[in-house]
Formats: sequence, C-alpha cells, structure tokens
Amino acid sequence: MVLSASSVVSLQQSGSTYSIFFRQLMFFAISIVVVYLCSHWKRSIWDRLVRYSLPASFLLMLLPLTPLKQTINGNTSWIRLGSLTMQPSEFAKIGLILWCAAQLQKYEEKVLSKNSTRHVAFLLPGTVIIVGLILIGGDLGTTIIVLGIVAGMLFVSGLALRHFISVGAVLAVGIGVLVFLAPYRLHRFTAVLDPFAPSVYKFAGWQPAHSLMGLASGGLFGVGLGASRQKWGNLTEAHTDFIFSVIGEELGLLGTLIVLVLFAALLFGIFKTATQTKDLFSRYACAGVGLWMLMQVIINIGSTIGVLPVVGVTLPFISYGGSSLIANFVGIGYVLNVARRDPDIRLAVRAQQNP
Repeated sequence: MVLSASSVVSLQQSGSTYSIFFRQLMFFAISIVVVYLCSHWKRSIWDRLVRYSLPASFLLMLLPLTPLKQTINGNTSWIRLGSLTMQPSEFAKIGLILWCAAQLQKYEEKVLSKNSTRHVAFLLPGTVIIVGLILIGGDLGTTIIVLGIVAGMLFVSGLALRHFISVGAVLAVGIGVLVFLAPYRLHRFTAVLDPFAPSVYKFAGWQPAHSLMGLASGGLFGVGLGASRQKWGNLTEAHTDFIFSVIGEELGLLGTLIVLVLFAALLFGIFKTATQTKDLFSRYACAGVGLWMLMQVIINIGSTIGVLPVVGVTLPFISYGGSSLIANFVGIGYVLNVARRDPDIRLAVRAQQNP
C-alpha cells in the first residue's frame, strides 16, 4: 500500500516511483532486526533501559530544538539526518510508557488504592516534561496520544472512575485551549462538521473531503490495486496520514474491514498478554503499548473517515515513516518479550498449539 499510495509523489520528488517504497523497505528490514532483539532481551536489559528511559526521552525531545530541526506541515517535531528525517517523539512515547510502568509498580500499594488520587502525581513530572517539549514543536496529535496513554495507564492501575473522569475533563479543557489558541487548529476542528462547505473546502476541509471521496468511490471491492485517483495530487498525504483512504479506494470496504480485523486481533493479543502476566511492570508496560496503538488507530482512521479533525497521526505499521515503523516494532518486541518470559503465557500458548 505504501508503494501504491506513494508512487505519484515519489515520481515528482525523485523521478522514480519506487524511491519512497525502497526507503520504507529499508526501515522494515531494520524493524525486523529490532523486534527480534527486543523480543529476546533478558529482563535485566529492560530493567537497565527503564532507569534511563525518561532522561533518554527528554534528550530526544530536545533534538527538534537544535539546528537539526525540520518543520513539516507546521510542526517542528522532526530532525533531519542527511537525506532522512526522524521524529524523536515516536521513541519518546516508548520511554515514557516504560517510565510510567516503573512508577506505577514502584508505588503499587498507593496506586491500587481507589480512594486516592496521589498516584496521579507520580506520573505528573515525566508527563509534563515530555508533553511540554512536544507542544513547543506544535504537534497536537502526538500530545493527545501521549496524554491518552498516560490517562489509560492510570485507569488500568486502578484509578477510580470519578477521578478518571475529572482528570479527563482537565485534559480536555487543556486541549481545547490549545485548539483555540491556534487558528489553523480551529479550522481543522470546524472542518469536521462539513469539509465540503465553501468556506473550508479549499483550506482545512481539502484533505478530509478528498479522503471521503476516495472511500466513497471504492465501493465494496475497490477500483483495483494501484488505481487510486485521489493520490494524483488531491490527497497530498496519501502514503502517510491518509493511507487508509487509499486502501478504501483501491481495495474497497472489504479491504478496510480486513485492516480493522487485523488491528483488532493485534490489540486483543497485546491486552491479553497484559492481563495474563503476573509481573506488575510488564502488565502496565504492555497495557501502555496497547493504548498507544489503539489511540493512533482511532485518531488516524477517525480523521480519515471525517469524524475527527486531522492532527497528523500515522496508521501503525501501514503508513510510511521510518520513526513510526521502528518505534511500533520496539513496542511489539517488548510485548513478545513478556510473552516469552512469562511461564503462564508460554504454557497457555503451547496448550493452544497442541490441544
């Protein structure tokens, strides 16, 4: 799908329809090595990484503030390394998840008390640091995902529903303020109501409008692999943020449903691993990875089908992007590592394989 969705823009940029595809293929090869290593590391290696996860995330988020910074679509959350660009926040998400899991394990007795909100303060320092640095770059999409991950991990840790709603209301107000402070963000939110309206169609409504056109023209079985018409200049982010629309146009409703079923199976496996492991750190970390994937899928597909504003979030494992792909595989590598190490999960898998 990256090859199909990127062929036009790739030809315009480099004179070859395969340049973006080959870069993604290189990132995929790196990801396979990464996921193998992460899934086979000993627990002691992960424990050492956890100690430095928050400082490492902090240093990564400082990179977009250096001369290496790269501004894309108004967000200064990228850095340029030669001919390649990298988004440090993708790896900072993993570092923050590991740090939050360690904090929740460290304060287990206080966290499991449903009558206290003190454990919110345990995750507050690291979250504020990372979110603050993300906001300096103007990346609202990543900010929402990070806040969603932390809020979800607090809920998994036993935060009472009334406290969870209160924390969620505060976060919603904060996000609302950020939206109203930036006119271009406000336009993206208003475009959700009617992207075809004359006042927004040629501006913030262009991307969601043509995304809907692509999905609508796909029908049940699609127009055929490689035959998308929207990728010919109308859908400028066809191979990144709006690749789901290209899937719907070329493979139809059937193709989009297959993608949704695959994501559902992946998320089910992640959360099942989280609930079955007896190690608290592993439980929280796996839940964090699952929440991360779930948030990105919901926001990306929601913006593609026009029910959420466009905030520039990739579709895990499918959209083009080396940082996103490698970071996603690191998260999956950790979940596989937990499944390999936990004796109960290992026995359950063997029982399923040999009934």
